Amino acid sequence: MADIEAPTDGARAKGAPVKNVLIVGGGTAGWLAAAYLARTLSIGQPGGARITLVESADIGILGVGEGTFPNIQRTLRRIGIDESVFMRESEATFKQGIRFDHWQHAPGPSATGAGQRDHYFHPFQSAIGPQDLDLIPYWLLGAAGDGVPLDTALTMQKRVADAALAPKRSGDADYAAPLNYAYHFDAVKFARLLRVVATDLGVRHVIDTVDAVPLDETGAVAGVVTRENGTLTADLYIDCTGFRAQLIGQALKSPYQSCRKWLFCDRAVALQVPYDQPDAPIPSYTISTAHEAGWTWDIGLETRRGIGHVYSSDHTDDARAEQVLRDYIGPAAADKTARTFRFEAGYRPEPWVRNCVAIGLSSGFFEPLESTGIVLIEVASVLLTSLFPWAGDMATAARQFNRIMRQRYERALDFLKLHYCLTRRTDTAFWRDNADAATVPDTLHDLLDRWRHRPPEGLDFDLNLDTFSEASWQFVLYGMGYRTDLSAQAGAFRHMDEARQQFAAIRAGTEQALAALPRHRDLITQIYRHGLRPRTPLAGAPSGRATLSSGMAGLSR
Repeated sequence: MADIEAPTDGARAKGAPVKNVLIVGGGTAGWLAAAYLARTLSIGQPGGARITLVESADIGILGVGEGTFPNIQRTLRRIGIDESVFMRESEATFKQGIRFDHWQHAPGPSATGAGQRDHYFHPFQSAIGPQDLDLIPYWLLGAAGDGVPLDTALTMQKRVADAALAPKRSGDADYAAPLNYAYHFDAVKFARLLRVVATDLGVRHVIDTVDAVPLDETGAVAGVVTRENGTLTADLYIDCTGFRAQLIGQALKSPYQSCRKWLFCDRAVALQVPYDQPDAPIPSYTISTAHEAGWTWDIGLETRRGIGHVYSSDHTDDARAEQVLRDYIGPAAADKTARTFRFEAGYRPEPWVRNCVAIGLSSGFFEPLESTGIVLIEVASVLLTSLFPWAGDMATAARQFNRIMRQRYERALDFLKLHYCLTRRTDTAFWRDNADAATVPDTLHDLLDRWRHRPPEGLDFDLNLDTFSEASWQFVLYGMGYRTDLSAQAGAFRHMDEARQQFAAIRAGTEQALAALPRHRDLITQIYRHGLRPRTPLAGAPSGRATLSSGMAGLSR
């Protein structure tokens, strides 16, 4: 029997203090939640919580390359992980955004006009002008120049990333840089690092298989029955069992709300391939390429690319989807075995039921687009620590947790559908169906209606509930070719000269950044071998908004 400091008498008294937490399932969700809770709930200290994680040795993780969003920096700082250690142990590289290819038009000579591109960039950095001058209306009115895309006019990050440069320099402190960034990493290695960190913080680790989840007379989880350690019990259970949802779904029957009528993709096939040359440039963005019935992700790690094709089984079959993936990769895929998985786009409106909280895939999943999976793991972990029911009032904490997480999923759904519904592609049923107004949520219809005569603004979003700010919405909205007509109010924008100067400053800052920032591969090599220098304490690390020089001041997001 494992040495687990948790009640062994089954049901706990109503309102009894919560001190013992049992996380079922490992992987990124389980170990990230464990490390975050261990750091914030005073584990091992008098009055602190006791956390145990039980995971099966038989369930693996798909480690083909994972993308994140910039708030991962804050999470890693909070946990207390040195950035260089994280990057080295997780084979992490920098991610400055996502490049979307062929989402507006099908590829081919007639897709766009001569010399025009058919891609756009969702960067993690945008410009804020003097006195908070909002540059978006002025871009819409042509102050940046005729035909200049938003991702080029408003930020230097696209050209920096296109040049395969890093967002920071070797002398920048941990989690601080001239340009905002996230990471790509190997999910298996990241989970291993989190396991080391969590167990060092006092999390008890049990390797065992959970065969049953009995309920008590109130309908709460009474314990988990394992093969080797018998029944393990706790005050609060966290379900990180992935799509199986062994506690929240199978035992507690919390309903799963499918979103397939809006997001059609339900399968993915993936593999890893080496670079053509060992010193090939490492892209510092995810490359997302649209295909006939879905899209591919292309993530650059240090020694290999993790590539996968996400697709709709209603619009293609598995064999064709794998062929699309192999055609995209080319000869490097010839001798590689692809891995497949299935999912149902959706979420649980009640991820916290009685004494069980679902985090990660057991709570919900849409698709890998925009890295919402890991973002929502982070959100749930932070929210749980804030609402942790120390005094045993599960119902009150659950109501607020469920409301916030439900709204997070609903708003993320709208943002993901935005990528699809504005397409001009008519070459396949998949894209025609995505552009059909009947497949667009009413809430997204309302947003698009607002933006017919004004751009997205802060008043449209609540960052307590929205993962993506107005800047992200703007880059995708206008990257997909949406038209906001400001002609009726054009005369109200009286700062055209200031706006032109600011756009010129961004162009000048871009040239400076191209000269000052190192090659992405060179910086990754240095970090793996020597770390970042000079190093500063994590507690005092800047927020990642430093500038290269006064000439670039004010360009951070």
